[in-house]
Parts: sequence; structure tokens; C-alpha cells
Amino acid sequence: MGNADHCTENKMNMKILTFVKALSFATFLTFSISMNAQSVINFESAPEDWFHRDIETDKIPGVSTMRAYELVRDRQPKKPIVVAVIDSGVDIAHEDLREVVWTNEDEITGNGIDDDGNGYVDDIHGWSFIGGPTGDVHYDNLEFTRVYKSLLAKYKGKSKEDISKENMEEFEKFQSMKKQYVKRVEEAEANMQEMAQVVSVYEMADKTFAQELGEDYTAEDLADFEPEDPRMGDLKQFVLHIKQNNLEDRLRGGYEHFQQSLEYSYDLEFDPRELVGDNYQDKTERHYGNNHITGPAAEHGTHVAGIIAAQRDNGIGMDGIAGNAQIMVLRAVPMGDERDKDVANAIYYAVDNGANIINMSFGKSYSPYKEVVDQAVQYAQEKGVLLIHAAGNSSKDNDSSDNFPNAQFRNSKEMADNWIEVGASTFQDNESLVASFSNYGRKTVDLFAPGMDIYSTVPGSEYKNNSGTSMAAPVVAGVAALVWSYFPELTADELREVIIDSCVDYRKLKVTKPGSQQQASGEEGEKTKVETIKFKKLSKTGGVVNAYHAMQLAQKVADKKK
Repeated sequence: MGNADHCTENKMNMKILTFVKALSFATFLTFSISMNAQSVINFESAPEDWFHRDIETDKIPGVSTMRAYELVRDRQPKKPIVVAVIDSGVDIAHEDLREVVWTNEDEITGNGIDDDGNGYVDDIHGWSFIGGPTGDVHYDNLEFTRVYKSLLAKYKGKSKEDISKENMEEFEKFQSMKKQYVKRVEEAEANMQEMAQVVSVYEMADKTFAQELGEDYTAEDLADFEPEDPRMGDLKQFVLHIKQNNLEDRLRGGYEHFQQSLEYSYDLEFDPRELVGDNYQDKTERHYGNNHITGPAAEHGTHVAGIIAAQRDNGIGMDGIAGNAQIMVLRAVPMGDERDKDVANAIYYAVDNGANIINMSFGKSYSPYKEVVDQAVQYAQEKGVLLIHAAGNSSKDNDSSDNFPNAQFRNSKEMADNWIEVGASTFQDNESLVASFSNYGRKTVDLFAPGMDIYSTVPGSEYKNNSGTSMAAPVVAGVAALVWSYFPELTADELREVIIDSCVDYRKLKVTKPGSQQQASGEEGEKTKVETIKFKKLSKTGGVVNAYHAMQLAQKVADKKK
């Protein structure tokens, strides 16, 4: 725990005070935009329902949900739309979700029989491809680790002179990944130690202030408190920031994040696949898993599901976008990287069991069996199912960086025409419109959607703000489901074009380029100018999805089809 372990309650070593000021916020915020994008970044107070708001009437760049409903206030939706959520699991007992969960009417609950003959026993509300007879996968490696592990088994102890010409490219890949692996592990170890120090400092300080102000002291109490020791002023500001922004759990989660990276993400000996019980080498295998669709870590999937379809106008919690959608739950994303085989099978299941839209709020940098996923995507394309995918949260250009799955088929220039790739926008219609963490790509990202501080459902009938392209993708899925429920005569291709063509146009707006905010924070004392860029260079459309405009355009397209 470093020096923080030796601090007394009333005296703080100046070195630790400097450490707290300089390190805690930077380390904490760096950790908080994780792969699953479950972070909360409150850079300004936003209404809880901001993503429903309208840029014209509210001056907030939401998706104009209520204006969209106004267009069809005298009409009834023609068709319920089934949205498959491939994710970490969903709390289907949530007060705001239980009425909108898809039910397999051809399956009898709990009889242990595959009543509908689809190969899955008791799949009442969906299926888990990361569970088996003896349990459910909670953690898994990163795909990077799995790929490196396979190469390590093949090339460990070998030099360049031992490698044949046909294997040289792969061997060089192994050497590069080995260096990356060592660096990643070292960084995770260092970050875990740093976060342990920050947590220790916070807990010590919290205890100190509790002795002065009482066990149940509030942020307001601390703000009014003037410590006798002037050196405690910096510590007060640190604790006050944490309490005012409700970041205690995130702070402690920082340590756990890096600890889990070492224990699971990068551990070469860890392999939970035995729990699933499939033949993992057989990528054609379809029927494995279990019906435990909530799983051990359902926050991410539950949050996604709520954005799409949390029950509207029931007087509790929050409203989803699509009032006539049903959520089919497909569990395939652990704490770690999803596996290509599971993603492909989740897509097949969704298509075969009546899903109209598939939301995929996950991604990774390696896809060793991409062709398996590509085949499933092509199958969905043939069956008229719309796929919506999150662009990722690494502030990277997807035109030059890998983010899987994606719309381009391997070893081909062909792109899936039933795919929408989504970046994350914020509630500010100015240079901060683009979320700082969002991936982007003029050729690879179709549009942006609200993804910052999105208030939605979490397990236990609770609610919270989360941020990420993981939140932006279901905003688009919700808009698509809303439009399709009133205009089911549109094909998936037509619906995709409607959503893309009806975006609010921000092409000429200069925005802060994702990633440049971190440079501007001044690492190592240096100050770097924040880079601005026209929004049109960050996606194909240079726009933000809008339900109101989409409904208007859908009406025009539908009229032409008559």
C-alpha cells in the first residue's frame, strides 16, 4: 500500500498530498472508461432524461423521443419489435423491464424439455452461451491473451533461426505480442498499486473527517468544515470531489479493475471454458450453454435493455425509447472479452427465434475466428435482421484500428448492409458534442448517438448513469425499434437508410477530437493544445441519430412503397 499505510489520522506527508492531487483523478478517470464502458463522468449536470430531449425545443441534442411520439399520437403501432440484446445478461425481474421481456411462447417453463425443438431446453426468455451444467462464466481472458497464449504454446523457446519461411510472419507477430503482454501486465501491476494507495488515502481521510464531523457526515458538512491543519485542505478537496460526485464505488472499483486484469484478463493459466462444457475447438457447434440469462454480472446488459425498452409511462424509474419492443436476452459477454463462437451463435439464435434487431454493445481488438461471426452476420442479413454495434471506447480511429466485430467481411471489400456502427455523443451541442472516450471513423462509424451519463436500469430494480458507446448503440436500437413498430413494411436495409439519412446534421461543427482531452491534461507537466476537428470527419454522416426525423422520413419511404 506504499506510504499511505503509514499516515496518521491528523498528519499527512506532503509527498502523499501531492500524490493524491496529481494521481488520483488522472488514474481514476483513466480506469473509468473500461471495455464495457460502465463509467460515470459528470462534467456537467444533465437531466436524467436528456437523451430523450430535442435540440430545437430543449436545446439539448437528444433523440427527440417525445416529438417522435407526437407524430403518431393518433395511431397504434402495427407490430411488436423483438430486440435481441447480446450482452452480459439482463435482470428480467427488474420493475421497469419485466413487462417488456420477450417470451418464447412455444417453450414450457421449467419442464426440462426442448418443447419447440430449437435445440435449447427451457429457453423461455433467451439463452446464455457462457454457462453450462455446473455454473456460469463470470470472468474470462482478453482475446489478446488467448491469441498470445496459443502462439506461446507454439513458439516458446524458439529463435528466428528455428522458424520456417511460411511461419515467419506468425512468429514475428508472436514476438510483438510478447512485448505487448509484458508491458500490459507491468502497467496493470503498477496501476493496481497506485489505485490501492488512492483507496487507502481516501479511506484514511474519510475516517479522519468522520471523527471530526460524525459517521454520517455529508458532502455539505465537509464543504463547510475548515481543518486546523492547512495541509488537510488538499485532502478535503479530494474527498469532497469523490463524495459530491458519488464516486466511492468507482474509486474502489479502480483497484478491483486492475486486480481482475491480472487475475483473469492477462492470466495465461486461467480458462473458465470448462464451465460451458462445449467442444470449443468445434466452431460449428451450436447447441450448448444454459438458460441462466441474468448471469453473475448483469449491470451492463440491464442498463442497455432499459435504454431500448424500459416500460414507458408507468410512473417509475425511466422510460425506454421504444414503447412496443420486447427484449430477447442473449448472454455471451463475460467480464473480459467475448468469444467469436459465442457471438456467432447468439446471432444465429436471435435470427432463428424471431429477433428483428440485434444490439451488440461490446468489442475487442482481436478476432481469431472472425469468419465464423461473418457467416452469422451474413445469415442475419439474408433474414432481414438489423445489427447495431458500439464503436468502442478507446478514443481511436476505427478506420486504422481494429474493433471487432465489424461490418467488413474478412479478406473482402464487401460490407454488411444491415449494420449500423455507433459512436457516443454528449448533451452539449458545442465543441464537446463528441464523448472524449468514443471511437470514431469517417469510413467505419455510421453515426453518433447519446452515450454520456445515460440514466437507465440496473439489477435489483435500481437505476444509475453509465457512459460509453455501449449506451449509444441501444439508443439507436431503440430508435430503430420505435420506427419499425409503426412502419413494419420497411426492410432492414430501408430502415437502416432511414436512420442514417435522418440524423441531425453537425458536419460543419468543430468538435474536440476524442483522445486529445487526455493530452491537454498535461501529463508530466506539459500542456498540449486540445485538437479540434470538423464533426464530418468522425463518421460517415457527421450526424446524431434522431427519432423524430426518422419517423418523418420513414413515413415518406412507406408512402412510396404503397
